Amino acid sequence: MTNPYVPLLILMGIALILAIGGVVASALIGPKKYNKAKLEAYECGIQPTPHAAEGGKFPVKYYLVAMTFIVFDIEIIFLYPWAVDFAHLATFGVVAMLSFLALITVPFLYEWRRGGFDWA
Repeated sequence: MTNPYVPLLILMGIALILAIGGVVASALIGPKKYNKAKLEAYECGIQPTPHAAEGGKFPVKYYLVAMTFIVFDIEIIFLYPWAVDFAHLATFGVVAMLSFLALITVPFLYEWRRGGFDWA
């Protein structure tokens, strides 16, 4: 009888070998010549802006977009398994999901008031 963790350890070993192998292959095969254009920061075709000595500040809009992604990503992560196993969860599942959606509404409304959905 074998240890049940052996397949997991083998899979982790293969993943580690592939990850390290990809980094090594990239270093060996990749281009060695760099020019000024390749070393510049890419900002969607716009000329890069100089950064302040203190590091500068990101606009609040940046954080609102990130918060939108996180809120909706977490919502989908929890809604998908609930929808798949909806029949077995019965009333408890419905109450739990309604309370979760009520809690998710709070950051949604906050972001709406802050203008996070105004993309212009």
